Amino acid sequence: MDIENKVIEIIAELAVLEVEDVSLDSSLDSLGIDSLGLVESIFAIEETFDIQIPFNANDLQNSEFDISSVATIIAGIQELVAKKP
Repeated sequence: MDIENKVIEIIAELAVLEVEDVSLDSSLDSLGIDSLGLVESIFAIEETFDIQIPFNANDLQNSEFDISSVATIIAGIQELVAKKP
């Protein structure tokens, strides 16, 4: 499974956008994804890749997981998937 394309598909679906509208340098905010959408995105990604994302929606500033752009989200997920036993 191609992680980059699957993450973009998940984000596009939750943002009600076409995949082509999601770029690597897009922020979730610029895509219209609010805090609830962010949590839904995290859950969908965790379920798809069978991983636990170290993310605290109540403390975004101190989260271990960088959600500043689609690219950083993908990089974090690739790292977590690579560490899976």
